[in-house]
Amino acid sequence: MVFATTALENKVVIVTGGGTGLGRGMVHAMAKLGATTVLASRSPDHLEPTAAEVRALGGQCLVVQTDVRDHSQCNALAEKTVASFGRIDGLVNNAAGNFRVAAEDLSPNGWRTVIDIDLNGTFNCSQAVFQTMKEQNSGSIINILAFTHSGGPGNVHAASAKSGIWGMTMTLASEWAQYGIRVNAITPGAIPTLGTVRNLRMGLRSEEPDSLGGEEAIAQLQGSQSSSIPLGRLGKPSDIADAAVFLVSDAAEWITGAHLDVDGGSRLNSARVPQTT
Repeated sequence: MVFATTALENKVVIVTGGGTGLGRGMVHAMAKLGATTVLASRSPDHLEPTAAEVRALGGQCLVVQTDVRDHSQCNALAEKTVASFGRIDGLVNNAAGNFRVAAEDLSPNGWRTVIDIDLNGTFNCSQAVFQTMKEQNSGSIINILAFTHSGGPGNVHAASAKSGIWGMTMTLASEWAQYGIRVNAITPGAIPTLGTVRNLRMGLRSEEPDSLGGEEAIAQLQGSQSSSIPLGRLGKPSDIADAAVFLVSDAAEWITGAHLDVDGGSRLNSARVPQTT
């Protein structure tokens, strides 16, 4: 990490889906650099362990149980953040839902669920923090995309949602720049989590269970996929966290409407590597 230890001092940052996976990595990185973090998720069980870790590091951390599909809960998240800390400097729209399924087999409820969490949730949270950021004349919103936004078998719901989020990112960046609000997007490459392992190994209709344990499967994934990545390795949660730290920091104060691929160069190859958060 190349940032000064006070790079995010006095900043208050909300991270949805902040208790696990990439969200947890971003929360840790921001807290270590002085940020006050607010963790949001439907399940408080996913949040409390990460919040305890942040507090053990000496950081301030607030947990707010939030279903991002519910506009009123997103408003409550923003209100509780302001009531506790007086401001909102950053929002990372990281909460996401996805499962692989052939388009012809996707149920209406499955479609609605992913669209609601990914697309609607991103808008709900962004709109919820808008008034506070407008009054401050400052703020950074980061939307987490995925390689699925460019299409791929088994991802019609997520691809549609993430494509919509990219369109939303550019639109809000254009509309809200006049209020000092920056809106950018990060597309992570393959990060070796168990979710990534399942996405890469699971056929659309395969009923075959995983035959390898978690660590063994991740090691196999590292060996099989690294050769397709120009920089020669899979990503780490810290790779995404560092990018998010940069975009929420003052170092990125003249960047908005940008799309940052953090993927080791995977986009340079025709083969796309799925990613899960």
